[in-house]
Amino acid sequence: VWYHKPIIDEELLRSLPNLKIVSSAGVGIDHLDLKLLSRFGVKVSNTPFIVSTDTADLGMALMLASARRLVEGYQMAVSPDTEYFPANWLGVEVSGATLGIVGMGTIGYKVAQRARAFEMKILYHNRNQRNKEEESAVGAVYCEKIDDLLQRSDFVMLAVTLTPQTHKLIGKRELELMKPTATLINISRGLVVDQDALTEALQNKVIRAAALDVTYPEPLPRDHPLLKMRNVIITPHIGSATEDTRRVMVQDMAESIEAALAGRPVPYQVA
Repeated sequence: VWYHKPIIDEELLRSLPNLKIVSSAGVGIDHLDLKLLSRFGVKVSNTPFIVSTDTADLGMALMLASARRLVEGYQMAVSPDTEYFPANWLGVEVSGATLGIVGMGTIGYKVAQRARAFEMKILYHNRNQRNKEEESAVGAVYCEKIDDLLQRSDFVMLAVTLTPQTHKLIGKRELELMKPTATLINISRGLVVDQDALTEALQNKVIRAAALDVTYPEPLPRDHPLLKMRNVIITPHIGSATEDTRRVMVQDMAESIEAALAGRPVPYQVA
């Protein structure tokens, strides 16, 4: 399965009686019905760890690009209509700012490692608190309640897995808790955010900006208001999109398939 295709439904499974495994690229498995696959005796694997470094890098890139208004700046610099660069055209500082990471798994922790190099104050919210040694290594402070993190952060980065519990985790109430100067960065899944509420919050300056590698759907309809906002950066779900990582992802998928067909333990089996 690559980019959630093909769709694995009951009709497909019944047409493939000898199917042994579904090997899915990436870490997310929200597009797969694990109970259905288990009922048909089909194993499932993914490629969870190889994507984390590149995705963390992209999270930092989105934060920096949004803070320093790089997309707008580029457009200004190359526009045939530009006659001068305005002196009052300003971004916001990243160094020394407070970053709130929602989801401190492998990706979230790697984001924290990178943010520490920018001397950022790091807050995080997670289902389970990291141990003291891990927290100390990146200078992260645990927020048991997400509300606390949202109220205190200059940048909020979403790095959670999409589950029923995280579906529209960030909605109108959560956005209104954020600082009016804050930026929301989403490198997880589009459905983690209530997109209508985010659009309204950006239009009404409830928050400063958003930087999104994921939306719902992907791509957005070409007339979607988020595509027209100057304070929004959207990239085409490219968290893991480097040549080296994609090559290893395919190798890992092939290894899982070979293991399943040979009756060996499947690397990164999730069901």
